Amino acid sequence: MPHQLFLLSLQPERGRLDDDSESVRGSLLCAAAVAELRIAGLLHDRGGKAERTNAPTPATIDPFLAEVLGDVAPNQVRSWFSVLESRWDRAERVVRDHLADRGHITVEHHQVFGPIRRTKIAAADPPQIQALRDRIRDTVRTESVPASVPLADGVLITLVVDGLVGTMFRWRELRAHKRAIRALADRVEQEMPGLRKALSYAIALRRGA
Repeated sequence: MPHQLFLLSLQPERGRLDDDSESVRGSLLCAAAVAELRIAGLLHDRGGKAERTNAPTPATIDPFLAEVLGDVAPNQVRSWFSVLESRWDRAERVVRDHLADRGHITVEHHQVFGPIRRTKIAAADPPQIQALRDRIRDTVRTESVPASVPLADGVLITLVVDGLVGTMFRWRELRAHKRAIRALADRVEQEMPGLRKALSYAIALRRGA
């Protein structure tokens, strides 16, 4: 899910990520990782806090998910907010580098002036990213019944809306489908208590900095 969120934020035609969610992207990626770990049954909520389950960690778990999971020690609990805060400042780099290592994107750094560098990100398969974007957008535009939407897609929709990811929805669409978006967000809150509240704190902290 963090990889999908990163790709949803990518503007292939410009070779860069969207500007609107730049300040909160690390928090969004952490939230996506937490959500995936909860869906996989590796983390759960205990009294409003994060706790690891007894499920074994898969050998194939990707590096960023492993890092986030490692921030919750066995037999201990942590606030969801503290889990999101642990890696927000390096989440983008870790996810980007992993996508590059797997050949989904290429990353080039260009010297602009003095110490200033510009990073260009190229998608290996732009149509695949567009298909992912269309699927997520169509779920909102067709106002699908929340229970029929895969939970992972519901989380992605909630994250891109809460984080104002500029590549996804225009303001007019957000207004037109406000009720459907709210219903999906309510389902995420029901299935993953504590996550969205913690993310709202993280977003407020990032945007207020």
